[in-house]
Amino acid sequence: MQMSQKLQIDGIDVYVEGDGPETIVMIHGWPDTYRLWDSQVSALKSRYRCVRFTLPGFDHTKPRRAWSLAETMQLFKAIVEQVAAGRKVTLMLHDWGCFFGYAFYMRNPALVSRIIGIDIGDVISSEYPASLSRKAKLMTVGYQNWLALAWRVGGAIGDGMTRFMARALKCKSDPQYINSGMNYPYYIQWTRAYGSYKSAVSLSVDCPMLFIYATKKPFMFHSPTWIEQLSAKPGCRVLAMNAGHWVMVDRAQEFNQAVQAWLGELERLGQ
Repeated sequence: MQMSQKLQIDGIDVYVEGDGPETIVMIHGWPDTYRLWDSQVSALKSRYRCVRFTLPGFDHTKPRRAWSLAETMQLFKAIVEQVAAGRKVTLMLHDWGCFFGYAFYMRNPALVSRIIGIDIGDVISSEYPASLSRKAKLMTVGYQNWLALAWRVGGAIGDGMTRFMARALKCKSDPQYINSGMNYPYYIQWTRAYGSYKSAVSLSVDCPMLFIYATKKPFMFHSPTWIEQLSAKPGCRVLAMNAGHWVMVDRAQEFNQAVQAWLGELERLGQ
């Protein structure tokens, strides 16, 4: 019988499904919720304990507020330590989940056994901006500042602005869950409010990592140099998929099979 339970850790609803000695903690990005991972949980829960939650501040049913990086890291640590019972976890990350998950790993490498990063790579490195065209930089500034403004505006207007951008970017989340409260990471990024994100450092992995990225988008969220270096590391693999930014939704079966194959290979190698 596969286990299914709902925990509440520091005010956050945490869903645990599946059995097995290994735990996969799934962290989504903008403008999503824990529901993003439905297909992955269905595919993996027969062999792994799948843990997921909605990022703090993203749940429209809870008080609207921004979470600092320090608060987010503290929350992640509390969740990992409670659900993993002293064992390391695999992180499965997408979008802002990559940013926060990579930051968590850099601060707590002893708690992480593997990383599955989806579509976001070395975006805070010095190499990444240099790899972008002028058009890509303008697009980035445009949509991110729109969302930062929507956070500041808030209310029905802010929610409408957020849903407008979500439609424009072909987001996969149900609009009923999309709200301006999800935009605070963009507001922090551009205004350096709430302690800023200046303490975040570029990801440097010493554990196995699978990086899956989408090819059907205007520009990449990683530099070519970064994926070349990652591909050369033992236990690491880079895989491109003909999909949009939400790879795990657009190519769910292909994505799930790739993840299962990589995890299975590592297990056979004892990693």
